[in-house]
Amino acid sequence: MTPEQYVAGLTDFGRGRSKLFGNSADEYLKVHDRGSSQADVTEDSGGIWERLHYNWSDPNRVVLATTDCNVWGGASGHTYNFTRQPNGATNIAVVAVREGKNLKGRLLGFVVGIIGGPVLEKAFENSVKAIEPEQHG
Repeated sequence: MTPEQYVAGLTDFGRGRSKLFGNSADEYLKVHDRGSSQADVTEDSGGIWERLHYNWSDPNRVVLATTDCNVWGGASGHTYNFTRQPNGATNIAVVAVREGKNLKGRLLGFVVGIIGGPVLEKAFENSVKAIEPEQHG
């Protein structure tokens, strides 16, 4: 898929988002503000809520900066970097930063650091499959 196709799925804050991103429960999703290349959104899943500033103004990168959260603070967030391939495919590199702002956040950060890699990788792969044009277009 193209970066634009992935960004379209990543920034689709409508009903059914939880089918693309399992950690974003539809019933708790709140869009505070949305522009042509940015959004302010609160997402929740399993008791962890996070308010994120989405910025997709750079066609090769999307940055989700945590602005408020019940467990994450500091420089927490996600960055998606896109590298276009000659065959039309896109490599997507994701960097997730999780800085615990309280005991629960520090413990979760420790657990994610130890065993979270495969779980996060699988969740990312599932989102890519769900967004692929054949599935979501």
